[in-house]
Amino acid sequence: MDPPKIIVRYADGRIIKGYCQDFFPNKPAFHIRLAHPEVSNETVEVLLKDLKAVFFVRDFAGDPKYKEQKIFPDGAKIFGRKVEVTFKDGEVMIGSTLGYEPQRPGFFLFPSDSHCNNLRVFVVSQAVSKVQYL
Repeated sequence: MDPPKIIVRYADGRIIKGYCQDFFPNKPAFHIRLAHPEVSNETVEVLLKDLKAVFFVRDFAGDPKYKEQKIFPDGAKIFGRKVEVTFKDGEVMIGSTLGYEPQRPGFFLFPSDSHCNNLRVFVVSQAVSKVQYL
């Protein structure tokens, strides 16, 4: 089985794309093998405290033309409670979560749009300005 494809977004705006096998939400760090092995087979340590979110994705390119739906379609299978997450940088994500607790380092968000590139997102709590239940 291939390791998950992830895109890491730092709180300062930097982005890293790669593969990860040691991400755990309760650990302060994990490692990414960069997505372009033809350029480098480098592995980078990532500290959770520096991040906005970790995106578990279908592919690294995504579809720049795709407009993500910010609603839950009728009959959609929902994991946990519906939430709207507003990041400190102004980005808003709609999805559901099984375990949001503000004192934890973060929480998983399952996007409302099942056709978007994100399979799930680990939202870092310190990068969030507001979480609202829908």
